[in-house]
Amino acid sequence: MPGKQESSRNGSSVLKTTTWGAVIALSAAILVTGLVGLNPLTKSGEFGRPAAQAAEKALPSSGPSLTPALQGSFNGGDVREDRPVLGKALPSASGTPTVSDSSVSTVASPIRSSQAELSQPNRPSESNGGGSGSASSDEAQRAVLAKIAPDLKGLDPEAPVDVIVQFKTAAGVSDVAADGATAKADLSLVKAELVTVKGGSLPTLAAHSSVAYISPDRTVKGSLEHVVTAVNADLAYANGWNGTGVGVAVIDSGVSQGIYDLAQDNSATSRIVYNQSFVPGDNSSGDPFGHGTHVAGIIAGNGYASANANYPAMYRGIAPEANIINLRVLDATGASTDSTVITAIQQAIALQSTYSIRVINLSLSRGVYESYKLDPLCQAVESAWKAGIVVVTAAGNMGEYNGAGTNGYATIGAPGNDPYIITVGATNTHNTGAQTSQTMTSYSSKGPTSFDQIVKPDLVAPGNQVVSRMSSAGNAIVSAYPALAVYPCNSSLTSCGSQYGSARYMRLSGTSMAAPVVSGIAAMLLQQTPSLTPDQVKARLMKTAWKGFGQYTTETDLSTGVSYTIEQDIFAVGAGAVDASAALANTDLAPATVGSAMSPTAVYNSANNTITISGASGTIWNNSVVWGNSVVWGNSVVWGNSVVWGNSVVWGNSVVWGNSVVWGNSVVWGNTDGSLGN
Repeated sequence: MPGKQESSRNGSSVLKTTTWGAVIALSAAILVTGLVGLNPLTKSGEFGRPAAQAAEKALPSSGPSLTPALQGSFNGGDVREDRPVLGKALPSASGTPTVSDSSVSTVASPIRSSQAELSQPNRPSESNGGGSGSASSDEAQRAVLAKIAPDLKGLDPEAPVDVIVQFKTAAGVSDVAADGATAKADLSLVKAELVTVKGGSLPTLAAHSSVAYISPDRTVKGSLEHVVTAVNADLAYANGWNGTGVGVAVIDSGVSQGIYDLAQDNSATSRIVYNQSFVPGDNSSGDPFGHGTHVAGIIAGNGYASANANYPAMYRGIAPEANIINLRVLDATGASTDSTVITAIQQAIALQSTYSIRVINLSLSRGVYESYKLDPLCQAVESAWKAGIVVVTAAGNMGEYNGAGTNGYATIGAPGNDPYIITVGATNTHNTGAQTSQTMTSYSSKGPTSFDQIVKPDLVAPGNQVVSRMSSAGNAIVSAYPALAVYPCNSSLTSCGSQYGSARYMRLSGTSMAAPVVSGIAAMLLQQTPSLTPDQVKARLMKTAWKGFGQYTTETDLSTGVSYTIEQDIFAVGAGAVDASAALANTDLAPATVGSAMSPTAVYNSANNTITISGASGTIWNNSVVWGNSVVWGNSVVWGNSVVWGNSVVWGNSVVWGNSVVWGNSVVWGNTDGSLGN
């Protein structure tokens, strides 16, 4: 059982931290969390302003190796046909060659292949004479292959691999033990088991009638002055809404202990009420990487250190009296796996009543390789949602990716591609702290989602150069990028630096920073009206979001100097920028039914090059009066000049990114403060 430790009540105690936390690496496993973007710019500013950039950082994988033998590879090279593979890959949708590198691992470099190929492989021609038997055999083979995730192709048949086996009913590892599968962890939340099995045994494993789907144990990673005012959280706070009594589970790289920003009032009593590590071999729930503490500070920091030293602003979080449940999943390098995150989600559900857990924050993401209906990570967040917990996750930081010619469209990561939960993109406040100054960042991932074409993100929030609390001991992010540290200043605030005291805050950028803004506002809503269901929270946040984005904006990437023109349409801004004050003032209630606020689907009509929004039966989007498209999404619904229109990659069943792309392989430095467009 992972190491567990009740929260320390001693303000001076410090637990050893792990790695970062908010990004699932998108290449064969892709990093969970929210792409952590780091930004070295330090600027004085108003209360609650964003500055720390969060970007995901992909690290070398330690997982089992794959031996791709596909037709083409993203890194180029000769195709190898000397090893058996699970299925023959079709050419990639983007036309990029595929890779031939036996060192590719399931954790950091997934093999790109077409999902359509697994569900509809080429069928051999049938003769008039014995066609029926052959057809039956072919159909059986197709059914088996459809149960195997596309990124499990090309495995060395003798090499062991960790896979998540989902069962149709209750998990039963005894059913597959005869095929050499060794159980490693029970993932009952999603009716699954984490097992180790040889690559060559996967088809036999999938042939069991009790098995629903098999996927690799993919890698996951982690991706306020102006922020608070930009979302009107200062107005909500002035009216007494601060998250009191609401527990927020932070599934990330750990949270540093003994810091007063996460204490009750001015006492040493910590609001981190529970700590547990799920990192294999490391029971410490601290945060040496620094990402999880930063996220927790955005949600619930009270700004104590900044209020008691000469900092340029008071760096308070959104819901400064909410409690934090610290569930660490990211190791010291910032990496994790699907199974580790699923186990943490299971624990959050188990602790739900004990610590009043109403919100889970997942500032992490990885690539999408199949429909959300098959993805075990998506199934886990759905289970939490159905248990009554609002799940908020980062959209991802792939908005600048154009490897498949989509200009960043269809790059929403998992589990943000799940229609039940709230998926958040990142805006830039341009250092004004004004709601109306927000524009989209260049790096924020855009919808629709791969495979299912779900309209995402649902909301956006400030995520550029966000200043929040820094972990108190060992911070890998700041060690690697010292310019991210935010130091106190002299009495006149004209000079800041280490000569005036130790840094207690840092500045990060990314959708990892935007997600906790929404989590904090959700906590305030649930403090105000505890009876709200997750769907009611989501619907209200979306309806009351600020929708004043112009059609276009231009942003410049600080790390490269490259400028991007961004169409601020429905797939970039979702329903708009979250507004705490408006949400708390609203009394509209969506049905309490689970799934009533499921994100709708985008339907593309190639005949007239138009896109329509279709809500599933029973969802609120079918009520045009209160929850209709124009009410919730505003004018962004009708914009349609972007490359997403008519792009076959976006609307097909293929993976948008390739092996050469690893989410979080670089730091997200954020966008320039000055608006160049709009």
